[in-house]
Amino acid sequence: MVKSSKIYIAGHLGMVGSAIWRALESKGYSNLVGRTSSELDLRNQQAVTNFYKKEQPEVVIDAAAKVGGILANNNFPYQFLMENMLIQNNLIDGAHKAGVDKFIFLGSSCIYPKFAPQPLKEEYLLTDSLEPTNEWYAIAKITGVKACQAIRKQYNKEYVSLMPTNLYGYFDNFDLQSSHVLPAMLRKFHEAKINKHSDVTLWGSGTPMREFLFADDMAESVVYALENNLPEFLYNIGTGKDVTIKELAETIQKVIGHKGRIFWDAEKPDGTPRKLMDVSKMKDIGWEYSTELEDGIEQTYAWFLENIDKIKEIKL
Repeated sequence: MVKSSKIYIAGHLGMVGSAIWRALESKGYSNLVGRTSSELDLRNQQAVTNFYKKEQPEVVIDAAAKVGGILANNNFPYQFLMENMLIQNNLIDGAHKAGVDKFIFLGSSCIYPKFAPQPLKEEYLLTDSLEPTNEWYAIAKITGVKACQAIRKQYNKEYVSLMPTNLYGYFDNFDLQSSHVLPAMLRKFHEAKINKHSDVTLWGSGTPMREFLFADDMAESVVYALENNLPEFLYNIGTGKDVTIKELAETIQKVIGHKGRIFWDAEKPDGTPRKLMDVSKMKDIGWEYSTELEDGIEQTYAWFLENIDKIKEIKL
């Protein structure tokens, strides 16, 4: 990699894509390419083919996806399956046909079986059934991992998949109907605080364990993957540490300064009981996270307050 290498970041305005863009810029990479969804519909194969032909990137980072929490995944299974497959298939196949030798595919820890042993190792992929509430998204991501593995195996190209744990940070989705647990909680506690510290009701029992990684740390792992040869086709990206949803709620409540009570609605689903990543493979080759959870939440909340008038909300 040289600083003038042409790098296309798909999904460059999203939480992860924008963090990758910032990380690359800060390290002196000067030839970054991005397209908004209105400029380039990644679901349109011909449009993606034309884009590759015109721009001829040397490296592609796929941070583009249709994403959402339990509710969104449960209510829109077809869109989460089909749109994600269209996006990644067009990007992966288009890059391969355009002669791109280095491709980084970003997935999700939900690719692993619901009741896989903890912590989750890369080799647990496809060993058992998935979590039913988000299996559609997971299946799409699994096909992306396998497509990159197949290109790597058959054509000896550096196509690698990075599977992050639960991500949060700047430019997250804070819409209460479609967001993930951390940004949804952050917004709920903030609104309760400004509403005279009213009580907050949260989904589930609070007992499931979750691991969280600051998106800017994820971006650093992508830069590391770009600048180094990764010998395996799949790597977990996370902290290797988890907390209960109850502990997460109390940490967010503390950061925001909410003084009301928390109630748990146990009638609502909990999702997977635990999803801790084994991050030893990435650590062994030289990369690990740097931002602790409370610090990351403080930075995210500060950004939320600065951008509250234009907070991104995804409408499904």
